[in-house]
Amino acid sequence: MSPVTHLFIGWLTANTAQVNRRELIMITIAGIIPDADGLVIIGDFFAGKSKEQLELWSTYHHVLGHNIGFAFLVIMTAYLLARTRKLITALLAGISFHLHLLGDLIGSRGPDGHQWPIPYLQPFSESWQWVWQGQWALNSWQNILITILALGIIFSLAWKRGYSPLDMISSKADRMFILALRTRFGIPGNEDKEYREDSQALSND
Repeated sequence: MSPVTHLFIGWLTANTAQVNRRELIMITIAGIIPDADGLVIIGDFFAGKSKEQLELWSTYHHVLGHNIGFAFLVIMTAYLLARTRKLITALLAGISFHLHLLGDLIGSRGPDGHQWPIPYLQPFSESWQWVWQGQWALNSWQNILITILALGIIFSLAWKRGYSPLDMISSKADRMFILALRTRFGIPGNEDKEYREDSQALSND
């Protein structure tokens, strides 16, 4: 699946529990961090490799970051950096990470038909490779549908709860987005007073 879809799913996973902003960001990142192993492509570019000769990328992508060893590192980091709900943050970070692996297992077939096996037991063993013969193409309608559904749920949660994935980047941009949603679709619950205050604050900026 695309990194954007992984990001959406990670954010939705974080929203299954009451966690603070810091913890929400860590859980969301856990859903996309496995693809950090794709950064080895930079080495190929510096080596002057062509698109057909990306040796580091073809060798290490879906290997270095897509395994139980890296999952343990991500989970422990989430636990140590969480401030209020350490256990639930670590648990959801682990779930978010594994949802990434599941997404890649079912929907990451390349245009040439290549399937990315996931060496789940690395770095301890190579005896178990995750492969599914029915794997969808990366640009398949299934992946597009999942992305659209995830985006729809995100919009709904953002409208109801008053924050969106934008809050991880800019609180002001997030507030403007929420105000735009609520201007278009109305204000949920009894949030009229808060809505008016936010509108006034943004208009004064």
